[in-house]
Amino acid sequence: MALAVIIAIAFLTQCASGYLICEQLPTGLCSYAIASKGRRCVLENLLTKDGRMQLECKTSTVTVEFIDQWIETDYCVKACGLDRKSVGISSDDLLRRSFTLRLCSSNCHQNCPNIVDLYFNLALAEGGFLPDICDSERNPRRVMTEIRSSGAASGPAVAAAAGPCSDKELCGAAAYPPAESPAY
Repeated sequence: MALAVIIAIAFLTQCASGYLICEQLPTGLCSYAIASKGRRCVLENLLTKDGRMQLECKTSTVTVEFIDQWIETDYCVKACGLDRKSVGISSDDLLRRSFTLRLCSSNCHQNCPNIVDLYFNLALAEGGFLPDICDSERNPRRVMTEIRSSGAASGPAVAAAAGPCSDKELCGAAAYPPAESPAY
C-alpha cells in the first residue's frame, strides 16, 4: 500500500514537472527506471558527512533508445527475479541459473521490455547473446554461451556456439564428440 502511494506521488510529481528526473525519484523506485531523456536511473551508495552509507538515485550514462519516462512495475521486478534495492548491475547475474530462469520466463520476457532490453545489452557487452542464454535454459542439453565476466573463461563452448564451421577438424563436433551415456 505504501509503495502504491509512493508511485502515485512520483507519478504526480513527474506529470507536474513534465520530466522524470532520476535524482528526484525515491530510492524505492530508482532501480530499472528511465528518465525523460532516455537515460537509465541507477541506485548508488553515498557516504554522508557523518560516515553513514545512504542510497541515492542518480542518472547513469546508459541511454535507452525506445523507452523514456519509465518507472518499472512491481510485477516486472518480481517476475524477472530482481530487487529494487540493488545497487548497480552485474553481468554475474547472467551466470546464475536461478536468475536466468526468471529473466527468460514468459512472465518476464514477454511482459517486461525495459528489463529484457537492459539484460540483452548487458549480455552483448559481455560477449553473450540473451536469446542464446534463454534457449540454453529451456534446452539444458544445449551448450550455454559463455559470458566473459568475473574470471569466467571463454573456451570451446563459445566457438561451437558461434555458428557453422566449414573445417570439420576444427569444428566442435569433430573436436569434441558427444559423451557416451553411462552404463548402469
